Amino acid sequence: MPRWLFPLIITSTLIIVFELYAFQAIKTLTKNKIIRYGWLFIGGIIYLNFFYVIFSGDRSAGQTRQFQWALGLLLLVLIPKLFITLTLIGEDFFRWIKKGISFFTTKKNIPIEERRKFIAQIALGLASIPFLSLLHGIFKGKYNYKVVKYQIPFKDLPEAFDGFKITQISDIHSGSLDNPEKIAYGVDLINQQQSDIILFTGDIVNNFAKEMDQWVTSFAKLNAPMGKFSILGNHDYGDYSRWDKKEDKEANFQAIKNIHPNIGFDLLLNEHRYLEKDGQKIALVGVENWGKGFNTAGDLEKASKGIQQEDFKILLSHDPSHWEHKVKQNDFNYHLTLSGHTHGLQFGIEIPGVFRWSPSQYVYKQWAGLYKEFGRYINVNRGFGYHAFPGRVGIWPEISVIELKKA
Repeated sequence: MPRWLFPLIITSTLIIVFELYAFQAIKTLTKNKIIRYGWLFIGGIIYLNFFYVIFSGDRSAGQTRQFQWALGLLLLVLIPKLFITLTLIGEDFFRWIKKGISFFTTKKNIPIEERRKFIAQIALGLASIPFLSLLHGIFKGKYNYKVVKYQIPFKDLPEAFDGFKITQISDIHSGSLDNPEKIAYGVDLINQQQSDIILFTGDIVNNFAKEMDQWVTSFAKLNAPMGKFSILGNHDYGDYSRWDKKEDKEANFQAIKNIHPNIGFDLLLNEHRYLEKDGQKIALVGVENWGKGFNTAGDLEKASKGIQQEDFKILLSHDPSHWEHKVKQNDFNYHLTLSGHTHGLQFGIEIPGVFRWSPSQYVYKQWAGLYKEFGRYINVNRGFGYHAFPGRVGIWPEISVIELKKA
């Protein structure tokens, strides 16, 4: 059986269920056939477009903007209908319970038609929340840059680095970007932080080096007095595209690596640099991508060769699963790890200090923000760009600013 057949069956079944319940809600509220069947017609066009893009697309082209918009439109109609479906299923469940109870009581119930209309109104009201949120996320949210600041104390931080400021960005995904004015604003916002150093933690493209061509001038404007350093992410290896020749993939990979010096970044490929200040130093370690279930080119031992165990160390590693499985309990003691990769799935709810939720948390233990275990820290940046879904809802693009303090 083709591997795509089972997901297709599941997706098609869900669509049919969602559409049936959504149609029931509309049918309950209006007798206007244009509204009733227009709802179905628009949904049908969007579903057909999505499946057409999926099955007719050229895999050698990687993830295209056509795919991103097809997915965005799919979620725009599907997620609100999920809310409608869950609401009406809940109403069906309680109705059957009440029907069972009614056999043993003479209590009168609200007429089914009247109750169903009321529940349908609630369902559509609830559905409007994700619908409007997704619209905002597509047209505004994906460039709603937020500066997130942390102060982290360390007892063994060299005195000269007390107050040292790091700006971290991650996951540019240049193949998705489409607004030069907003990108210029984001770059200016990074420079406004006036950090000592800028660190980029991978995924500069979606698939191809050429995706960065129109953005080189913009990102070359980033500046920091003690330098700019970077690593690779899982998308930088060209693994998500089909290549006719191995040589083409290798040439693309080399071109992606060349982007980094072209925009003024020192790319760390399983290697390290020492940062010196007033006769003291800290080690900056950069590994290639290491991710659970992804490319595992990262070599922590190779990158750390020549570093002393007592040195203060900052590790750049794109995927936070590396920290979870290989770094946080490592005896070599990597004080601070900087990662990205998850994007917080570009969808969630965050109320600082009160509540956080994203589907990403069911995949990654460390999915966004600052975490501490075993006396070591990791910051998972939510990403500068976006991927797959052409927007962000509740999980905004992030510029992390970390100040190191002597405890």
